[in-house]
Amino acid sequence: MSGMERIYQIDQILGARHSVTRSELQERLGVSWATLKRDIAYMRDRLNAPLVFDRSLGAYRFEKTEQRVGQQYELPGLWFTAEEIHALLTMQHLLSNLDTGGLLGPQIKPLLARLSGLLGTADNPVEEVRRRIRIQTVGAREFHLEHFQAVGSALLRRKRLVIRYHARGTDEVTEREVSPQRLNYYRDNWYLDVWCHLRDGLRAFLVDAIEYAEILDKRARDVADKRLDEMLGSGYGIFSGDQVSWAVLRFTPERARWVASERWHPKQEGKLLDDGSYELRVPYADDRELIMDIMKYGSDCMVIEPEALKARVATELASGLARYRR
Repeated sequence: MSGMERIYQIDQILGARHSVTRSELQERLGVSWATLKRDIAYMRDRLNAPLVFDRSLGAYRFEKTEQRVGQQYELPGLWFTAEEIHALLTMQHLLSNLDTGGLLGPQIKPLLARLSGLLGTADNPVEEVRRRIRIQTVGAREFHLEHFQAVGSALLRRKRLVIRYHARGTDEVTEREVSPQRLNYYRDNWYLDVWCHLRDGLRAFLVDAIEYAEILDKRARDVADKRLDEMLGSGYGIFSGDQVSWAVLRFTPERARWVASERWHPKQEGKLLDDGSYELRVPYADDRELIMDIMKYGSDCMVIEPEALKARVATELASGLARYRR
């Protein structure tokens, strides 16, 4: 945390509380007393902060407005961390592209106005922030979620749905009765986790591939969050399964510097090897998405184990090479 970030934290903490002790400030900021003392001195001397130590309370506080004299206290123009600016601009991007005729339609414009106002509190106006900082989504598909409102309504009202689903991998269309459990936004796509009464098990459906949805007047079956995570969140990516295996991948020293800072899975394990390469272990239940991510690194990634995954990747690479030799 930078010095200015700490200044803003101190201002927020004291603004929300009548008083705060020294030890609590140190704990919240994760700094030594010497650092905190320098920050307080900077706020008083350079920013004219009405920050006082109240001996009767044994804590710091801001003086009341009527007690302030001299120059006005004002923090310098606000700036955001990389994570905050990404989150704010991503929210703005998503809201700007929402269909205003949908469930959130009446709320979109006020939300966008508030986001623009927040971004505009930076050192530069919001137009300059937008012009200088861009978030580009590569490879995202354009789609229209015709049945998103019905899906969302059934999900929150805990009602069952009848859906007609187009599985694009097999080009098969099936009709199913499902109990919606939760919506996931993953890699620029919406997925609906459900209990499928046709298959009598948990499934994840791409909302964009739902061709028809009808809400039934039947109570949805509830599945515990722990069970959902075990079935739909334990493996790699969006594909589910309860038989989890571990993949061991090795990246060349040139790629290691990038992959070592990537998050492939919440439970991943990684280590740098003596030759500069990087070894990554990730759990998976279905290898489809994992193979796609492995192959994008080409010769810079090698599957060490299991043998079945290594064979699958080798087959895919050989098949691709064969196309170029025709």
